[in-house]
Amino acid sequence: MTIAVIYGGKSGEHEISLMSGAAIARHIHKAHDVVLIAITKDGRWFLQDGAELERIRSDEKAAFIIAETPGNEITVAPGMGMNALCAGKRQLRIDVAFPALHGTYGEDGTVQGLLEMADMPYVGCGVMASALTMDKEKTKALLAAANIPVVPYVVVRRTDLLDARIYDALIQKAIDTLCFPLFVKPCCAGSSDGASKASNEKELSLALMEAFNWDDKVLIEKAVHARELECAVTGNATTAFSENECETVNVYGPGEIMLTHEFYDYNAKYTDSDSVQIPAQVSKDVREQICTIAERAYKLVDASGLCRVDFFLDKDSGALYLNEINALPGFTAISMFPKLCEANSISFTALTELLIEEAVLRYKSRSSLQTSR
Repeated sequence: MTIAVIYGGKSGEHEISLMSGAAIARHIHKAHDVVLIAITKDGRWFLQDGAELERIRSDEKAAFIIAETPGNEITVAPGMGMNALCAGKRQLRIDVAFPALHGTYGEDGTVQGLLEMADMPYVGCGVMASALTMDKEKTKALLAAANIPVVPYVVVRRTDLLDARIYDALIQKAIDTLCFPLFVKPCCAGSSDGASKASNEKELSLALMEAFNWDDKVLIEKAVHARELECAVTGNATTAFSENECETVNVYGPGEIMLTHEFYDYNAKYTDSDSVQIPAQVSKDVREQICTIAERAYKLVDASGLCRVDFFLDKDSGALYLNEINALPGFTAISMFPKLCEANSISFTALTELLIEEAVLRYKSRSSLQTSR
């Protein structure tokens, strides 16, 4: 098969995607052909030269570098299936697309929608699950409706800034009901972009200003004195039971983020190699509770392919909260998702093969559905 690894993107997580994409590409089984498709920061798509694949395969620490070569611009023809992608005038036959994109225009259902319109198999969650899990507020609302505990929060929209009375009331509600310290973060950004901690009203005001640079909707959350625990989940939550292991929903973990920063920020996620502990040192009951909730949440959002499900375990009360669901988690050398799978005897190469196989089976299942009379 020919696998197209798609990376880069118009996102605050562009550089992380270059690392994730390189890690994925070098660990795709050699039996497959690999095509590299890079997306620039301004959203243009380019086919990359084969030498770039050889470069990252020869250096385990290398990240992709994007070449914007004239004549290699990618276009997409809806409905053309495996022949939907062209580089200049050259048609590319792609069996499976493997998005290695994080954040906006990659993890939020937009690329997934494009690949659906192209009628091409792709790795990971579908449009709805991707869009839903990207929006932290909507995810919280869905989880809370299913009686899955979430961190208490107040949401502020940009339209609220237009009416001082409404805005002031929301801020006062957050202060009165959640109490300082508070976390402020954009609803639909990743890698802690725009997120900060506020210990007083002045810091809260500055944190809101920063968060609104990244999104039109912002969450103010209670700052929980917590351990940060994460699970990896694979499988297809919506298709009928399959004898194929790749479609069975499986939970791996949890692992723990060993914080060396005030919170799990960008540097902790992508530059601190000693920031994770696998397995997390928790009781059997807590481990079972986390894995059960992770599986419930995965199925609740109709996830497929993979997700990383993140939890807070309150150090003071022992309360467990589901924090976020990440539909396209990091795949760097120190990322939690591949490490959790590896700890469960699934090598990086075996993991990419599992995800590719699931993508093909999901595509076949969806293709059998009736779309017209």
